[in-house]
Amino acid sequence: MEPKNKFMKAALTEAEKAFQKEEIPVGAIIVRDGKIISRAYNAKESSKNACGHAEILAIQKACKKLNSWRLLDCEMYVTLEPCPMCAGALINARMKKVYIGTEDEKTGACGSKLNLLEDYTFNHIVQTEKYILKEECSRYSQKIF
Repeated sequence: MEPKNKFMKAALTEAEKAFQKEEIPVGAIIVRDGKIISRAYNAKESSKNACGHAEILAIQKACKKLNSWRLLDCEMYVTLEPCPMCAGALINARMKKVYIGTEDEKTGACGSKLNLLEDYTFNHIVQTEKYILKEECSRYSQKIF
């Protein structure tokens, strides 16, 4: 199996965990040197925290594991296009690249509603690659939206 698909499947496993807990079914993982260093799924409802997005939680775990807020050599795989808050966190964490499963036409900030990662000049550029296992990822967003 191609590494991109393997890692997105791991993110889909996280999305399934969220779905089982009646959360918005989004999963994210962070990879460094070909190994998963953090995993997370949406936990807004259970944590009663608006910042409980899978991307934010995965970034927090990776920063703790690496003992650094800079994730320069890391890549994120996320099942649903990041919102503005999460896209900003990717920039601020200095993430190398984000692989996106499917678009979020309501709040997507990586091309659907706006594109914070490509249309603006910030202090760091996050590379993007879209539509990794799009059909599988879309099934989760259709369950809720």
